[in-house]
Amino acid sequence: MQAIMSLGCSIYSFLDKLGTWLPQLGLRFLLAYEFWESGVEKFNGQNWFTDFTGQFPFPFNVIPPDISWFLSTWSELLGAIALVIGLGTRFATVSLIILDLVAWYSVHAEHGYNVCSNGFKLPLMYLILLLPLLFMGPGKASLDHLLAKRFCKAA
Repeated sequence: MQAIMSLGCSIYSFLDKLGTWLPQLGLRFLLAYEFWESGVEKFNGQNWFTDFTGQFPFPFNVIPPDISWFLSTWSELLGAIALVIGLGTRFATVSLIILDLVAWYSVHAEHGYNVCSNGFKLPLMYLILLLPLLFMGPGKASLDHLLAKRFCKAA
């Protein structure tokens, strides 16, 4: 029985240590892929924000659609890169959360929950997936962690 308990504790300890590396890395890569795809689509496509500008929440509704399109496109592209390398992760996460909430409010909210009807299911999932990166950071497999370890006493 003691051997089983010892094995269980070893596995538990191993998973705890692995948990400081892999979960945030997985979240970062998944979200980076999703936001990169969206940013590339905007970069290569036509600005359809003119159809939604009036539905954007303040202050985004007073920003010209071309500027909103530019900010959205580059927030997604640069945010995705930041997530992959884990540099400025919390700043990128806040930017993507704001982008996500504006998209949810202005484009997806009125269509209900179902993703097939352009509902808010995906923005909700992105928001929930971004929250651990905001509150817990990017994990040990990141440039942010290396920089904090080098320059911050508490890291």
